[in-house]
Amino acid sequence: MSFCRSFSLLAAVGLFLAPLPSADAFGPSKSAVQQTAETRLIAQFQRFATLTDGTVGIALRDLGSGETLSFNGDMLFPMASAYKVAVAGRIFAMVDAGQLSLEDRLPGPGGTPSIYTLLDMMLTRSDNDATDVLVARAGGPSAVNAWVMSVGVKGLRVDSNTADLLYRAMDLTPRPGNFARNVAAAMAANPALRERDAHDTPNIAFARDPRDTATPAAMTDLVTAIQAGKALKPNSTAALLAIMERCHTGKARLPGMLPPGTTVAHKTGSLNGTGNDTGVVTLPDGRIFVITVFVMQDHKGHELRDRIMAEAARAAYDYFLFAPDRSTV
Repeated sequence: MSFCRSFSLLAAVGLFLAPLPSADAFGPSKSAVQQTAETRLIAQFQRFATLTDGTVGIALRDLGSGETLSFNGDMLFPMASAYKVAVAGRIFAMVDAGQLSLEDRLPGPGGTPSIYTLLDMMLTRSDNDATDVLVARAGGPSAVNAWVMSVGVKGLRVDSNTADLLYRAMDLTPRPGNFARNVAAAMAANPALRERDAHDTPNIAFARDPRDTATPAAMTDLVTAIQAGKALKPNSTAALLAIMERCHTGKARLPGMLPPGTTVAHKTGSLNGTGNDTGVVTLPDGRIFVITVFVMQDHKGHELRDRIMAEAARAAYDYFLFAPDRSTV
């Protein structure tokens, strides 16, 4: 799909610097207009990254042209609850294979909710109990990970359910019994744990652990595969994205600075010092792009992390909306 936007419109929104002398590796040679627009976008990402004392990773892709850009796109970040996209994908793949139905009921939060209700709770409110019921029904973390690999995504690994992931993030040994009560007891006994939770500061060792991590590029690949219909059947694709469009968490993240009414199907992730969001954004003319923004090892707080995600999404939105016509390059 080409971008039908004029040079004058691009100049009006200030996307131009001095032309670059050479093209990059993405297909045909690019015009100076396109090269300078890309340079400006990456410079914006670099500026957003300086807002935090942690690390920022961004990857985005235009689903029409396939154009892909990134900043620290191949660096590993803790996924936190963003991994729930992969859990949902595995569950919907099982529906596609006739292994279960969305109407099936499982023991879970509030009684025996349907699998569809559990998916909704997991993706729109990031409910951890619902997630772990679904992880178990999916066959465990290894089965979720195998599904991710089966759709051709590399650089994303699922090693844990949510409870075990959180135990590790808090430096706690998993214990039998109720997770919330176990955590409350550990916090009551450990002032350092209470301090880290109260001040939203990172666990650096956890952030550097390769388990349950993804690169921004890999997460973008996964969401792209879902949106493009390459991972699931059409009905499952539509159902999954419809749930993600109703996401209640992270309203100040990817959607935070986009024009009112912009359709965003996304999933957030949060842990101490970590803030993530990944999703699909629809432009006014119907074109679509996927964007992932990860922030880790940040000590400045969730509002700052939210702002970085919102700024990055808006910069990408403006870049794709006013991008030069690819048919002429």
